[in-house]
Amino acid sequence: MKYTQGTLDKLEDILGESDYVVRYERGTFQSGWCLLEAKKVVVLNKFLDIEGRINTMMELIPQLVIDYDKLTLESQKLYDEIIKKTVTHAE
Repeated sequence: MKYTQGTLDKLEDILGESDYVVRYERGTFQSGWCLLEAKKVVVLNKFLDIEGRINTMMELIPQLVIDYDKLTLESQKLYDEIIKKTVTHAE
């Protein structure tokens, strides 16, 4: 996976299509992020660089409830890739 703004945008699309709001804020966050589940808000540390933001989202997305049917075809493919990497690392 390339560490580009385009990749970051695609990861944000997965969250947006599942009704999560992504915000970048300052603060002390465990692993660079926090989750306000009741409001479906993902807050990432705004001081992370693009690589850090992508890595954080790659770690975070498998932990969230994602409505697969709401995702566009492109987002479904990326989501499947993320889940596949997560399963591979778990083994």
